[in-house]
Amino acid sequence: MKEIKGFLIDLDGVLYVGDHPIKGAAAAIENLMQKNYQFRFVSNTTRKCRKTIASRLSAMGFDIPEEYIFTPPLAAVAYMKKTGKMACYLLTTGDVDRDFDQVCAQDTNAKKEYVIVGDAGRTFTFDSLNTAFRHLMEGAELIGLEKDRYWMANGGLSLSAGPFVQALEFASGKKAMIMGKPSKAFFNLALNDMDLQSGQVAMIGDDIATDIGGAHLAGMRSILVRTGKFRQEALESAMIKPTHIIDSIVQLEDIL
Repeated sequence: MKEIKGFLIDLDGVLYVGDHPIKGAAAAIENLMQKNYQFRFVSNTTRKCRKTIASRLSAMGFDIPEEYIFTPPLAAVAYMKKTGKMACYLLTTGDVDRDFDQVCAQDTNAKKEYVIVGDAGRTFTFDSLNTAFRHLMEGAELIGLEKDRYWMANGGLSLSAGPFVQALEFASGKKAMIMGKPSKAFFNLALNDMDLQSGQVAMIGDDIATDIGGAHLAGMRSILVRTGKFRQEALESAMIKPTHIIDSIVQLEDIL
């Protein structure tokens, strides 16, 4: 991989699973720094704001600057600033709403211009989804922070935002704008920050669809790890195959 000068790296499932870091992952990131590779972290995590994610990584032993982390809310904020539309209904959980503080007007009486859906966990209720549906039928546009089907939580595989975004698409007849992976525009935010072209970068992830498929569409090499939500059956049935497959990010050294 001599032509590779940088990496885009997923977080959940690659550096950690649940609340536990992957053994040796911090050393693998340190190795990239020592070898002068560029790298950024691209995650579809939508339950935590960027600052909280950076603090959590630090507590796990990772020395990662906050500005190296790219999440769907950042892409959504950039899009909203571009359009000048600010009235939104956020269907999220955790503290991810902090990323929208400067752009998302929360006036409950204002007509909504956007319905923004992330992984809302237990906040996905009939009432919250029906409120989102009504805003869409009254003219709001639908933004999906991500459209992953599931993720690996502490207790096992759990539904992500994708099934709920698709339910709102079906009910409203509207197509969601997806801000996170596998959106090429999302990858480009991180590529531009590194000042590298897609052909100079490889994506490291545990999701054959969003990570590996998205990398392929963006013109990047791809490295699939057998940690996180990796499933052999998903790999075997996928139309797009990764450039490399490794047991964990620790083995990245073997293919550099």
